[in-house]
Amino acid sequence: MTEKIPQVQYAVIGGSGTYSINFPEDLNRSDIEVINQGTVFKTPYGDSPPIKFFNLGGKSVATVKMHGWRPGVTRGSASQQIFWFFGEAGVEKIIAEGGVGSVNHLLKPRDLIVPSDYIDLSMRKDVNLGRPYLLVMRQPVCPDIVGGLVEAAESIYEGRVFDRGVYAVTDGRHFESRAEVVMLDRAGADIVGQSMCPEVYLAREIGACYGRVDIVVNYAEGVIRDWEHAELKDIFYGLSNKVASIVTEALGKLCSGKDCGCRDLRKDTLLK
Repeated sequence: MTEKIPQVQYAVIGGSGTYSINFPEDLNRSDIEVINQGTVFKTPYGDSPPIKFFNLGGKSVATVKMHGWRPGVTRGSASQQIFWFFGEAGVEKIIAEGGVGSVNHLLKPRDLIVPSDYIDLSMRKDVNLGRPYLLVMRQPVCPDIVGGLVEAAESIYEGRVFDRGVYAVTDGRHFESRAEVVMLDRAGADIVGQSMCPEVYLAREIGACYGRVDIVVNYAEGVIRDWEHAELKDIFYGLSNKVASIVTEALGKLCSGKDCGCRDLRKDTLLK
């Protein structure tokens, strides 16, 4: 364990899309140099999950596996640990990935979607880093990151790619009931998952850009047909390299310091 915080501008939050591989080593890219296999840092919210560092074509990148979720640590605390570190390290651009269920009947397993908005139905409303900001969420995801992910996905992925959609966030770890999925559909959700919030809030709180790509791993309950565990497993283990390649390709084309407007949506609080 170390308390010295290295400075990095880019970060990848790994989810179920890359969980089954050793990211980024398994991509076997000549422009990737792994610096270490994981360092734990002390944070005000407990020890962080192991954070791996690598260089990608001259970019310094920090990455963490499965959103930092692990036994004995609440998901809210894991998010605080990760994003506190990101803030201290000066991270400017964050790409996350994950697996989701399709609420929209037009989406099917193995589709890729780059969410453009969200509906937060989680109970973790008080997850923050205590910084004195008013967070404006009219542009929740960074247009530059979204554009890079869509471009990379359309060039790499053989399946369908959707460049927008509404991500409904629930707490899990159970899947939603059929009645809940009907409610989400009526509310305008396209997909359902458990990770976009509070990540999107914490990214804005530290002044970082955030975007994500998600693979549809199952139909939500009551949509089209009942999902099968074997199909879920096949997607998790069969498409990891594709998801990792999309994330890495998009990351390689990002530029720091570009005026995308995200940082302007973090305002000084009016409550002092």
